[in-house]
Amino acid sequence: MSLPLQPQNTSSQARSNTGLVFSTGIHRVLNACIDLIFPPCCAGCDRVDQFWCERCQLTLESLPIQNVIKQDVASIAFVAATGTHDGILRKAVQGLKYRNVRQLGEELGIRLAATARMQEWTIDIMIPVPLHADRLKQRGYNQAQVICEYAAEQLELPCVPQALKRERYSQSQVGLSAKERKENVADAFSAAPNLVSGNTVLIVDDVCTTGSTLNECAQALIAAGARQVYALTVTAAITA
Repeated sequence: MSLPLQPQNTSSQARSNTGLVFSTGIHRVLNACIDLIFPPCCAGCDRVDQFWCERCQLTLESLPIQNVIKQDVASIAFVAATGTHDGILRKAVQGLKYRNVRQLGEELGIRLAATARMQEWTIDIMIPVPLHADRLKQRGYNQAQVICEYAAEQLELPCVPQALKRERYSQSQVGLSAKERKENVADAFSAAPNLVSGNTVLIVDDVCTTGSTLNECAQALIAAGARQVYALTVTAAITA
């Protein structure tokens, strides 16, 4: 049995549709004006009118995996990166992190997965280094999680961001000494035992400098019962 059709108020609907079109039109004009005054530029080469140009994308795609190994992170079994923190790779990381070029997450995730395949690791779950809720609100997304999700898809592994939490707000690590970095993130993380206990975990982040953040994450995971912890980042800073 079909229900009778309800009569429609065509005049109200027309006014609503007109308002929607008018609002959308204003939004487009405002965006066009902003782009005209402040045109987007490529995060890799500053070319105007593109956030990430085709030339920089091709350069990034053709960049070999360096498989940089960091051996001085105490609580982690092994830390690897896809390359050093310089050149087009550094610009790609910064483009994703600071300039909202989220499509870079896919290419960086592919590089991360390729580097993971070079290792002799058996991983159960992947976990991105979390942002504090306040910083996540400011940025709108966690760049480490964007990368981790693409890499996990390539590796056919679960990405479990809720397994690790940043408990307190800490200042940016940029510009801090090794000692300051360690103090800045001390006891900043907690892990969920029901998600990590008994699992071998791969932590994912964009950059490894001294390894302080990764180490604190690993300590929280081990305290929650993780069997073993590895870490993988897009870039690694080479320090003397």
